[in-house]
Amino acid sequence: MNVRTLCLAILHFGEVTGYEIKKLAEDGKFCYFIEASFGAIYPALTRMANEKLVTWRSEVQEGKPVRKIYSITDSGRQEFVQSLYEEPKPDRFKSEFLLMMLCSNTLDRHYVTKLIDKKIIELENERKMLEGLCDNNKSSAETFVTGYGLNMNKAALKYLLEHRSLLEDQQFSVS
Repeated sequence: MNVRTLCLAILHFGEVTGYEIKKLAEDGKFCYFIEASFGAIYPALTRMANEKLVTWRSEVQEGKPVRKIYSITDSGRQEFVQSLYEEPKPDRFKSEFLLMMLCSNTLDRHYVTKLIDKKIIELENERKMLEGLCDNNKSSAETFVTGYGLNMNKAALKYLLEHRSLLEDQQFSVS
């Protein structure tokens, strides 16, 4: 999947600005799929507008720059649906936290505990957000996807709580 497909997916659900696409891909219900920067979103939207897959209209805002509101065309919807038939790549998980935990014996014990506590809080906040999305699900597909994410989150949180002692009780090189 690429940024183009992500943009079409978001537009499949309604009109949005490029900024709103970025926010949905970063913090909203589309944040679990792929990374999308402004540097990738806007060129993709421009190309898709040139290819007649999306259209845009200007909206004047008082005291702010004019903003472009994008919508998907019938051709864009066809391309989006076709892209969903492509075999997905395997999920990839990357974590700076896990690299730090891999090398945790070189850190101070209190710092490792602080990092674990911070990760637990982060996961608890994410869980609350996901539970809020579960409450607002409008379809069985949204319920499935949000439930999957919620269960992955709960498993990670459970693991951290049950196994943190593996790192906190190890021999540290730094005191």
